[in-house]
Amino acid sequence: MDAKLLDILVCPLCKSPLIYRKAEQELICKPDRLAYKIEDGIPVMLADEARKLTPEEYEAL
Repeated sequence: MDAKLLDILVCPLCKSPLIYRKAEQELICKPDRLAYKIEDGIPVMLADEARKLTPEEYEAL
């Protein structure tokens, strides 16, 4: 992921900054507890496509 892109990307729902998880290829919105996947280097910033974080995943952040 390009660092400049990460600086400007925010959650489409709450506009919070996102946490980049390189190994999982996901962008995490902590307030909404959502993980947006990254496919072929492109973030999929659709709330309908995001997955809910489990309580364990959330606590590990």
